[in-house]
Amino acid sequence: MSRIDAKFARLNAGNRKAFVAYVMAGDPDPDSSAQILAGLPAAGVDIIELGVPFTDPMADGPVIEAAAHRSLDAGGSVSATLEMARNFRKTDDDTPIVLMGYYNPIYARPGGVEQFLKDAVDAGIDGLIVVDLPPEEDAELCIPAQQAGLNFIRLATPTTDEKRLPAVLANTSGFVYYVAVTGTTGGAAARAEDVAPEVARISQAAGLPVVVGFGISTPEAAQSIASVADGCVVGSAIVKKIGAGESVDDVLKFVKTLADGAHRG
Repeated sequence: MSRIDAKFARLNAGNRKAFVAYVMAGDPDPDSSAQILAGLPAAGVDIIELGVPFTDPMADGPVIEAAAHRSLDAGGSVSATLEMARNFRKTDDDTPIVLMGYYNPIYARPGGVEQFLKDAVDAGIDGLIVVDLPPEEDAELCIPAQQAGLNFIRLATPTTDEKRLPAVLANTSGFVYYVAVTGTTGGAAARAEDVAPEVARISQAAGLPVVVGFGISTPEAAQSIASVADGCVVGSAIVKKIGAGESVDDVLKFVKTLADGAHRG
């Protein structure tokens, strides 16, 4: 059982929903980013999505795009991201970490996919979300990742119809990430009444937890969306505070309000 599977089993046993927080590795600088990462579990985060900085994050809005460039300017990279995770694992062997990013930095890294997967497992990574690799390209990374013991988490969207859904779910594991709104991260607000029937449809087809992200920025929204799903993800709202120069303590206090909201869902 992976850390992700174990986490959802414990949450289900306690009738609790998952709160997933996204932060960009290395943003705004390596030391602050490491402090934020280390503080997320105590702030109530059940699963960490750790962004891998990339120059052209096509699925992300301006807030996360800016975070990627801040990280890159401060020396961020795939290797630096894995080192952050490795250091995190020295004190936390429980909280799942999912790397979220794009295929190019993995493909272009020395040693390619094979070396990346070895390094990711060694660093204590539990899953991958690679937004620009469709199911038709599962042989590139998805299947090798699963063979290496990593969950490969796929995105489903409001435009994923009944014909497309089986392909999306075919090699998905850990959980399904439902994108609540069309567009990029940090866009329109998600609405529980729109999300609920889609979550039910995907959950029935997948047999996996369904976690909802995009368009969630307040504790109230986290509670509302979590009430109709197995959990929710908040990214841009957290990253926006980091980008505004708020202190590590203030960022983590905000994260706790979001986690408390999700856990009331």
